[in-house]
Amino acid sequence: MLSGWVVDKDWYSAAVRLELHCHSTCSDGSLPPEQIAARAGEYGVELFCLTDHDTMAGCERTAATLPGVRVLRGLELSCKHEGRTIHLLVWGVGEGPGRVQLELQLVEQHRLRRARITAICDRLAAIGIHLDPEPILASASAAGRIPGRPDVARALVEAGVCNSLRNAFDRFLSDEGPANVPVPGISLAEGLALARATGARMGLAHPHTLKHFAIVKSLFAEFRAEGLEGIEAYYGTVSPAHAEGWLRLAAELDLIVTAGSDFHGELGESKRPGIELPARHVARLREWFAGVAGIAT
Repeated sequence: MLSGWVVDKDWYSAAVRLELHCHSTCSDGSLPPEQIAARAGEYGVELFCLTDHDTMAGCERTAATLPGVRVLRGLELSCKHEGRTIHLLVWGVGEGPGRVQLELQLVEQHRLRRARITAICDRLAAIGIHLDPEPILASASAAGRIPGRPDVARALVEAGVCNSLRNAFDRFLSDEGPANVPVPGISLAEGLALARATGARMGLAHPHTLKHFAIVKSLFAEFRAEGLEGIEAYYGTVSPAHAEGWLRLAAELDLIVTAGSDFHGELGESKRPGIELPARHVARLREWFAGVAGIAT
C-alpha cells in the first residue's frame, strides 16, 4: 500500500475519488483552504492537493482538515512556452534546498502578479472604467492571498460597474476579455527543473484549453524526459467522453493519467472539489506517487 494513502479496497479494481487540482482564497478561489478540504473530505477523497496559482501558502492548512487522507503540498505554476501560458501542476513538494529555491521564484511571481493588477486597471481605464489598483492590492495583501482577477472583479462590483463577479468576468476579465492581461510566468523548462528539484511530480493542467491536440503532443514530446509526465485527462467540467483523446496520447507517450476538478468556488464551473479516477488508471498513479512527500499532521 502507498505509505500515508489509507485505503481498505482493492486498488486494482476500484475507482478512486481524489482531488489534484483546486483553488482557494490564497489565489483565485472563493473559499478558504480549510473549507475546500472539508468539502473534498465530504465527497470521500483519498488523496488531496491544494494547487493554488503560484503559491503553496494554504497547503498545510488543509492537512488537519483531512485525517486519514493523504495530503500533498503543491501548486499550479504559471509557465511560458513559445508565447503560450502553460499551467504546470506540481504535487508532493518536499522539504530542503529545492523547496527554498522554488519559494524564492514564487516571490518573484507574486511581484509580477501584483504588477498584473495594475496593468488590468490600466486596460479598464482605456475603456472608460477607472479603478485604483492600490486598494485592490492592499485588500489582497491584508487577506494573505496572491492578488488576481477575482480581486478586480470584486472592485468592479463594489463600484457598481458589474452586478456580480461572474458578470465582471464575462464582460471584462475572461481570458479573451478586453481588460485581461496574460499571467506572467517563467519558462516551462525552468518550472520543471524547479519542481523536479523538490522531489515533486508534475503534470499538465486542463490540456483541452490549449485548443490543439498537436500542441499538447509536442509539449510532452519535448518535455516528457524533463519531468512532464502527467496529463489531466479527467477534468471537472468536461465530459468523460472528452478524455479519450488524452487517454490515447497517454498510452502512446507513456504518460500518467491524472484527474482534478479545478474547483474555484463561486467563480468556477465545478460544483464541488473532488473527482473520480477510473479504476484502470489507479495502480499507475499509485506507483507514480510512491515515495513522494506528504504533509505530516
